[in-house]
Amino acid sequence: MRFDHLGVIASDLASGRTLLESTIGVGDWSREYEEPAQDVFAQFGRCASGVCYEVIAPRSAASPIARASAGKTNTINHVAYLVDDLAREAERLADVGLVAIGAARPGCVFDNRPVQFFVSSSRFVLELIEAPDHEHAFGTFAAQTWNRHLVTKKRGFR
Repeated sequence: MRFDHLGVIASDLASGRTLLESTIGVGDWSREYEEPAQDVFAQFGRCASGVCYEVIAPRSAASPIARASAGKTNTINHVAYLVDDLAREAERLADVGLVAIGAARPGCVFDNRPVQFFVSSSRFVLELIEAPDHEHAFGTFAAQTWNRHLVTKKRGFR
């Protein structure tokens, strides 16, 4: 397993970016993703020490993270690892007491490779991604997205 990211819940991607930029200096951002399979919006950022964070925001009121977002609880939601063989790792996790939250689903963020979440009895949430060589693309996406957000807000949308 290779560490990939820490997932942080926010009410929307812009507020999540602002929090991570102002508190820990996250500066490099990926593009924004809409992830229908998980019912979330997602964006990845990287701080100066190279740690990758995923800001996740609910896509609808039925999103699995909507309640946590509204209640401001469990804002650090999960730790994610890239794996070679998701089925093998899922079996190993089951052997040590973790339970799959649901079936593996394709994740558009990871080129539709299988993604699956697991939870321990102490509520530790682990995400496994069968994409051992995946690298996030960071760049000037956040600035472009932020400018689009400001224009939309100015026109009275949102």
